Amino acid sequence: MHLADLVQYLDGYLRISSVPDSPRALNGLQLENAGTVTRVAAAVDFSQASISQAVGAGADLLLVHHGMFWGGSERLTAHRYHRLAGLIRHNVAVYSAHLPLDVHPEVGNNAVLARALGIRVAGSFGEEYGIVIGLWGELDTSRDDLAARITSVLGATPRVLPFGPARVRRVGVLTGSGGSFIAQAEAAGLDTYLTGEGAHHTFFEAEERRLNVLFGGHYATETVGVKALAAHVSEKFHLPWTFLDHPTGM
Repeated sequence: MHLADLVQYLDGYLRISSVPDSPRALNGLQLENAGTVTRVAAAVDFSQASISQAVGAGADLLLVHHGMFWGGSERLTAHRYHRLAGLIRHNVAVYSAHLPLDVHPEVGNNAVLARALGIRVAGSFGEEYGIVIGLWGELDTSRDDLAARITSVLGATPRVLPFGPARVRRVGVLTGSGGSFIAQAEAAGLDTYLTGEGAHHTFFEAEERRLNVLFGGHYATETVGVKALAAHVSEKFHLPWTFLDHPTGM
């Protein structure tokens, strides 16, 4: 199909123009190709590894969550040149969606992960760039069972800060680097909070606020959205797709 038609659809579906984000995100089409899409590859991160995997898979569109420009304006030399040269040489377009993918109600990281864990979504919390980006819901189970579910869904064992009740009932989900939202999770009346990663001091935030915090991994918690988005594109436009797994362990 035509790249322009797919981009127009994605921009509308993901609400690219209306969801605020970091100016470094530059959500939407970041690099064109010759104008046609025949195979889609999805990855969490834009990197040389994902480019090489996309080329190897025969993809001409790479969907990513973390896009090309997180470092800001940089000279296109050394590894940055090789990234761009490889994309152009192999006719691979790049489309990125950061917060628009996190918050999407159908294919968003938070929504997909909550559904996969059996959490019945009841509200939202956690403000960033003027919008609320996290979800919370109800789940009556043990803290250990929730940790086991996370391991099963993500294939990664979460780091558990067990400072809330052993029986969890109000669980927040905010994927990625969400450690700074612990106070907002407490203010929302949650007893348990799942995110990707947090800084050292978040241990004490959880401990002193008597909140269960589970760090599932920045990378791992954000694999679910790009997979769901690529599957949606594949179903709607009959395009084959593949997920490019390159875990960071972080």
